[in-house]
Amino acid sequence: MHISSAEIAAWVGAFLWPLTRVSALLMVAPIFGSRVTPGRVRLMIALALTWAILPFAPPMPIVEPLSPDGLLVTVQQVLIGLSMGFILRLVFSALELGGQVIAMQVGLSFASLADPQNGEQSPLLSQIYTLLGTLIFLALNGHLLLIQLLVDSFTVLPVAPTGADRDWLWILVNWGSQMFAGAILISLPAIASLLLVNLAFGVMVRAAPQLNIFAVGFPIILVLGLLIILYSLPTLLYQLDHMFAEAFRTIGKLAGDNG
Repeated sequence: MHISSAEIAAWVGAFLWPLTRVSALLMVAPIFGSRVTPGRVRLMIALALTWAILPFAPPMPIVEPLSPDGLLVTVQQVLIGLSMGFILRLVFSALELGGQVIAMQVGLSFASLADPQNGEQSPLLSQIYTLLGTLIFLALNGHLLLIQLLVDSFTVLPVAPTGADRDWLWILVNWGSQMFAGAILISLPAIASLLLVNLAFGVMVRAAPQLNIFAVGFPIILVLGLLIILYSLPTLLYQLDHMFAEAFRTIGKLAGDNG
């Protein structure tokens, strides 16, 4: 039995390039790319997903993995995986930013803890919003839809030395603005309500200048802010549903599916 080097290279590339795309996506995707997820667990998930995707993937190009063409194919797979995960990660970044804006308006910005997901200090309210967004994402089967889009990407955007182009980068740039727009939509009910509260306190100070606004206003704003957050939480589901739908639609555009 004789096995040539070209056959060995084809076997290695047939598993290496899908694994590269899957691993790049899991590095930045929400939940999978969290710092609390051990690297070994992430590697096992990447290997299992790659093994499950291989029967549905088209034939891989017969290219030497260490050749210039092979390195170019590897870079393309990394860019594809990172881009798909990065789009969905921006939705959770909008949640974090919206929570920070609300915490600043309510007066809870000083209540910050170490965020294990990002490895930095962040307001507690921002972490609560991120946790709620994660639960909603799992309840909507977003992780399963992400895996489905990953499987479909190998059909509409097969492994090749080309893939990411200028239009691809413009889609990513345009999607970056959705993070700020989503943060504003999430924090807008609290901002508008607290603006009316601050205007009421301004009228009170003008009517009674001897009133200590800092001693009276801060507890009232804090209590009203918590009530506003409580009653605005039901709208979070509809906003996240829309943002997740737009994110998956954008990922489909990146993968070449314009429908």
